[in-house]
Amino acid sequence: MTTKIGIGIVGVGRIGRLHAEHMKKHSNIELIGVSDVQVTEELLKWSEPFNLSIVTDNYMELIQDERVKAIFICSPTNTHIDIIKAAVAHNKHIFCEKPISFHYQDTKQLLELVQQSGIIFQVGFNRRFDHNFYKVRQLMDNNKIGQPHIIKITSRDPAPPPASYIEASGGMFMDMSIHDFDMARYISGSEVETVFAEGAVLVDPSIGELGDIDTAIITLRFANGALGVIDNSRKAAYGYDQRVEVLGEKGSISVENDVPTTVKISTEQSIETDHPKYFFLDRYIESYEVEVEQFIQSIMNGAPSPVTVVDGYEAERIAYAARLSLLQGKVIHMNEI
Repeated sequence: MTTKIGIGIVGVGRIGRLHAEHMKKHSNIELIGVSDVQVTEELLKWSEPFNLSIVTDNYMELIQDERVKAIFICSPTNTHIDIIKAAVAHNKHIFCEKPISFHYQDTKQLLELVQQSGIIFQVGFNRRFDHNFYKVRQLMDNNKIGQPHIIKITSRDPAPPPASYIEASGGMFMDMSIHDFDMARYISGSEVETVFAEGAVLVDPSIGELGDIDTAIITLRFANGALGVIDNSRKAAYGYDQRVEVLGEKGSISVENDVPTTVKISTEQSIETDHPKYFFLDRYIESYEVEVEQFIQSIMNGAPSPVTVVDGYEAERIAYAARLSLLQGKVIHMNEI
């Protein structure tokens, strides 16, 4: 009989609660408890169906509990470092939402700490577990189109977040584009050598007033010789736009948007199809479930996670390089960072 793995979740906002709901489906997971900055009546009511042992405003209660074998860190990014250090000190496996920290140098220190500890550490780059993008990686591994030449990633939100979110986000490159930087490494199977970024404020002037951008084009050069182009926008009026194309020496692979249905209405006046799914949880809901499953499997099998602390570190380095390129107006070589 398989022993259940005890889990504690730090931060039970939208993503923390989503993970908790997915854990219900796994017979080898026992959700021991959750912590948040405040234990409100609403939180207590939400937690009732889970029959939790611990609902607290002190995450150390979870980390110090011997039943808890792994910690899910879903709290704001500026809290991650302290929580990770405490979890490592108590030999807990860690699932951490992106980014690990706001600065790659801080993450590098954690990287060394995690690697020395021997714990399983997984970063929440859920898009790797999307059925479409996972298929692209499989095809690339199987050399279906040969050497990649151009990798194009489009990632556009349907609407910008509020100013309060922008203020605490770490900037567009660290908050939004970081998923695409990880996807670029994942699909190409290669490290990034150079980064050049251009950005603008075309969606919401208040974003610019906060020192950020809402529209960007980032070009990458990979160690395997391929070129990459990422385009980001905080507003695509037609929905959540998530596409990928890889051009290789023997052909191309492309991923179109997921839509609610594939129904097409053709008339003399027009051809109509569904808009892309509007919300990121609709588009990537399965990927969030799969990433939890993969993390648990890594713990059970004593195997490295499919998205390691190194992956989190490298994506943050690219995000930092993109910001530097934007500010300095020049190509940034990754070996300089």
